[in-house]
Amino acid sequence: MPTLQVVARLAAADSTWFAPSESAFRVDDLDALLAQLQAAGIEAIDGTQSHENGKFAWVMDPDGNKVELWEPMVWDDGNKAG
Repeated sequence: MPTLQVVARLAAADSTWFAPSESAFRVDDLDALLAQLQAAGIEAIDGTQSHENGKFAWVMDPDGNKVELWEPMVWDDGNKAG
């Protein structure tokens, strides 16, 4: 089962980055977690996004708060710049 790690504030206190909430979780396996959530009837908002620092997805919790899920990029000698 994927594990979750709470990530402290990722943006300035007055940022609207996570609107309507400020919850973010670092996950080990985003695809597996999204499959579990989908099986429970919870869909990702706008699918997933991949960036240079990992994969991201967003879901809404039962109280209507947007929650960010982040699987960080695994950095090794093969993908480090320079």
